[in-house]
Amino acid sequence: MNESSPARDDWSPQTIVVGYDGTSSAERALRRAIQLARRFGSRVIVADVAAPQPLQTTPGAFGYLPYYAGMPEQSARMDETLWQQHRSSIDSLFAQTGVRHEFAGVVGEPVTEIVEVAEQHKTDLIVVGTREANFLERLLQGSVSQGVARHARCDVLIVHSADTKSA
Repeated sequence: MNESSPARDDWSPQTIVVGYDGTSSAERALRRAIQLARRFGSRVIVADVAAPQPLQTTPGAFGYLPYYAGMPEQSARMDETLWQQHRSSIDSLFAQTGVRHEFAGVVGEPVTEIVEVAEQHKTDLIVVGTREANFLERLLQGSVSQGVARHARCDVLIVHSADTKSA
């Protein structure tokens, strides 16, 4: 809930931010956000985060690939192409719903960028998907959904996949 809003029994989110990256878990989160927006008359901001591109060369310190350091215009063109593809599928999905939405294409670390988009828009709710990461992924990268839940100043809904519900 937005910090300026007191806790109430009649809470309804006016603005919902959805973390989106084109994956099936993000697609589920987007569909859930649309359901909520229809029910509450909310607007949806789709935060499409493109992570910085790593260099395709020798690994850096500790064996990790360093972030993209050269030719930022090429990286920007790649991001814009990806966002155009995402925006097209997002717009067609929303066209059938009547839900007001905006698109925020940002580059950076997903947790930080999703939380920042939410703060900029005075969001009441963030919706993110989750997937089952393997041990190494959790150890090295952490979970975006957990990171957003930890750092957000508003409520966060984590949408699980169908396979996690049956486990």
